[in-house]
Amino acid sequence: MSRARVARRIAAGAAYGGGGIGLMGAAAAGVVLAELRLAKRHVGNGHSSVPRAEGLYGYAYTGPEGPPLRLMMLGDSTAAGQGVHRARQTPGALLASGLAAVAERPVELRNVALPGAQSDDLDRQVALALADTDRVPDICVIMVGANDVTHRMPPTRSVRHLSAAVRRLRTAGAEVVVGTCPDLGTIEPVQQPLRWLARRASRQLAAAQTIGAVEQGGRTVSLGDLLGPEFAANPRELFGPDNYHPSVEGYATAAMAVLPTVCAALELWPAEEERPDVSRREGFLPVARAAVEAAEEAGTEVTPAMPTGPRGPWALLKRRRRHRVPATDPAPRSAAPVEAPPPDPRSA
Repeated sequence: MSRARVARRIAAGAAYGGGGIGLMGAAAAGVVLAELRLAKRHVGNGHSSVPRAEGLYGYAYTGPEGPPLRLMMLGDSTAAGQGVHRARQTPGALLASGLAAVAERPVELRNVALPGAQSDDLDRQVALALADTDRVPDICVIMVGANDVTHRMPPTRSVRHLSAAVRRLRTAGAEVVVGTCPDLGTIEPVQQPLRWLARRASRQLAAAQTIGAVEQGGRTVSLGDLLGPEFAANPRELFGPDNYHPSVEGYATAAMAVLPTVCAALELWPAEEERPDVSRREGFLPVARAAVEAAEEAGTEVTPAMPTGPRGPWALLKRRRRHRVPATDPAPRSAAPVEAPPPDPRSA
């Protein structure tokens, strides 16, 4: 069965309440799970705290351009920024700083992501994000999926929760960008052939996440390939001290890939950059095919494009150029109040 058909089956099962469709054999999955949990055994040793990065970024731009844009981060430890020491090094802070520079407007950052969260926690996080109906986020960035693989959540269930979260946020008026499941085949203690199995499971989930998110009106950016070859080639620089979470440079690399899509979702990019560039192999594809291609290449964006046709919904696949994001400290005095997540024994 082709990868596109597998991804489509998972997404269809999520949409219509089908049973779990395995990403790999049960025995292999159990061994991969054990290896990945072994890889995580040192997570949090001296690095368990997550910097509180909520606040106002780009406040120097305060003026006639309008009120601050509202950016909300949801998901797991990657969205929270676990593994770095300073607030400005978290992906939320990097995206807020970059967005403020592009929009020339302040950006108010809130973060409800929870280290260790699986996709079934998104329901709680979305409720927090939308609790104040007068302060609905302009843009939400979701990064989730790794814990679904390591905890063997059925992929149909995983995609169902993500799709529901995207649908609720879009219905409320927020734009949504999903950073899909990272490539778990890059975790150093995982050896071949288990590394290949982990990579396969991660990319299959990422493709199915793309279909589910795009069909609900969200955009996706592939983190799997981005955090795959580059991390594998330079793990000491791009992985943090726990050899599981990204380092400062790793988070910056991910933020550079996501920022252009965030800006495009808010219509801040020049119109000419929104047209597909044939020289960069961009174009309109059936969403399942676009999802599989995105899972294979760093920072690839998939965006809803056309209504359903004979081969299903269509999407625009873009390979955007990455943009360096400035790193600035937040202004906590201007931070919106954020409900602190309860202590959670999970770590990821």
